[in-house]
Amino acid sequence: MNLIWLEDFVALAATGNFSRAAEDRHSSQPAFSRRIRALEEWVGADLFDRSSQPARLTDVGEWFAGVAQELIARVARVPGEAKRVAEASSVTLRIASTHALSFTFLPRWLRSLESNTSLGPVQLMSDVLQRCEALMLQSKVQFVLSHAHPKAQGALDAEPYRSARIGEDVLIAVSAPDGAGKARHQLARDDGSPLPVLQYTEESGLGRIMRAVIGRRLESMPVQIVFTAHLASVLRTMVLDGRGVAWLPRTLVDEDIGEGRLVAAASDEWNVPLEIRLYRDAELLGKAANAFWHAAATHD
Repeated sequence: MNLIWLEDFVALAATGNFSRAAEDRHSSQPAFSRRIRALEEWVGADLFDRSSQPARLTDVGEWFAGVAQELIARVARVPGEAKRVAEASSVTLRIASTHALSFTFLPRWLRSLESNTSLGPVQLMSDVLQRCEALMLQSKVQFVLSHAHPKAQGALDAEPYRSARIGEDVLIAVSAPDGAGKARHQLARDDGSPLPVLQYTEESGLGRIMRAVIGRRLESMPVQIVFTAHLASVLRTMVLDGRGVAWLPRTLVDEDIGEGRLVAAASDEWNVPLEIRLYRDAELLGKAANAFWHAAATHD
């Protein structure tokens, strides 16, 4: 028995017209008819009453219609079920993380988890949030690590996905210092000249948060966008070079601020508090992935 025969049967059962069904199946009518006859020979009974137009299902055909749909659906589930079986025995954790957290938070966080639980191999994919979300939507990763904010909901903040808050961060407006150690570029400017701002692209998760939380407020001020990039690390380099002000994660610039390479360019009311969240699908398969999720969600 050939799966194609079942699909032919379903097409003919829907119309009762051999010509139309053959056309729907992108087949010549003689070849289509031969496959229907081959199926009937395999079943051992006529499935269609050809004495009427359109052809009608026989009693056996009526019964077989349910069988055919069940068989087709069962075959369609095989790849997904095979993947789940493979996942269940896999010890490799597949994580997508935004660049900023890959370089700063993730290594320290994994070390802290390993002090309480044993982690297997980790396959990390580091990218902008939009592409990390796509990897999860395509089931290519088990987890996504990113910054989050209640006002900037993303694709993974809805069912069937779940998340756990595993840390916190804050976006701080920073600038290179001047000779006196104060911000070379400050948000509160006395001369009314435009503030040079380095901003994130549309694909950036931090950019999504910036636009949602302080975008309108910032637009109401005299600012000039002088540079745009996906990555916070790139914006950091440009700020260090004195090009302007950027809102950067505290986890990324803490050392720079501590050593005086960067200074705050605005008051604390311009800070944007962030959550660091770990996202997962509703159904996790395999002991390794479930153990990792439990350790992450309960870790202090």
